[in-house]
Amino acid sequence: MTPAPRDPSAEEQPERGRTPTRVAPVDLTLDPGLLPTFLDVLRHGGIGAAARATFLSQPAVTARIRRLEETFGVALLVRSRAGVTATPAGERLAVYAREVQRLLDEAEREVPSADVHLGRLDLIASTTIAAYVLPDVLARFRQRHPTVPIHLAIGNTDEVIAALRTGAAPLGLVEGHARASGVKLTPWVNDELVPVVGGDAPWRPRSAADLATVPLLWREPGSGTRAVITRALSRAGARKRPSEQDLVLASTEAIIGAAAAGLGLAFLSRWVLGPHLATGRLRIVPALDFAPRRTFHWALPAGRPGGAAGRFFDLANALPPSP
Repeated sequence: MTPAPRDPSAEEQPERGRTPTRVAPVDLTLDPGLLPTFLDVLRHGGIGAAARATFLSQPAVTARIRRLEETFGVALLVRSRAGVTATPAGERLAVYAREVQRLLDEAEREVPSADVHLGRLDLIASTTIAAYVLPDVLARFRQRHPTVPIHLAIGNTDEVIAALRTGAAPLGLVEGHARASGVKLTPWVNDELVPVVGGDAPWRPRSAADLATVPLLWREPGSGTRAVITRALSRAGARKRPSEQDLVLASTEAIIGAAAAGLGLAFLSRWVLGPHLATGRLRIVPALDFAPRRTFHWALPAGRPGGAAGRFFDLANALPPSP
């Protein structure tokens, strides 16, 4: 007996009482919007660090990296306890991703755009950052947004934090704190406070304990630099407050002048020292193995800043300066 011909449409009908399962097609088209997240992970050395820096959740960053890996069909990152590094395929992708970012940055510079909707860039920063770190970044921002007004206020770390808490500024940068109630602090660039004296100064301390015999030059209370030095001296078992032989000065420039005049030993940022060391006005104390490290932090409101502040924040993180 010859079997009856099969009805092809019958194979498409689900069994009675069952709901058909639909399998969504996998989109393997590269989404360029995933590339900045990939570069952020490489730049910050980890999924969590990139998430904090970009105001994304950690699962969201992980999902973006997974989508990239599914698109290319290869692993792009190697994960370990120390963080993440790029695989050979990831290193190759990073080259193209940076080139894409460079071309987009070039387009943003060259194609006229209306900046009026960005409003004014309001920014407050502690003194060392404002004087020695921000100028290059502000110049790049001005090149891209020539019509956006810029207002940079300067204060010590406590004053910056207060401005963010009260809403007086949408964006700030501080030197001394890693946390502050009511304000989100996120790392930006690193720094080191180097012990220096005037070119002809006689002091040659070899340990933190020796600093008891040397006049020190301190910043004023509320200064981030002072807070970092105080904590470092305390951990080293040395004195942690000014003595009668010390000077307390309210600006980096005053500290530099006092050190150059032979009035005491100062701890100055790596960002500050270059020209003063080159001329011999100041010299590093080489035998003193005491150079506290710190990180300059963004001070932000609860959410990511918008307008000109948000645009400046993105630019400064994409192209961080170096001393």
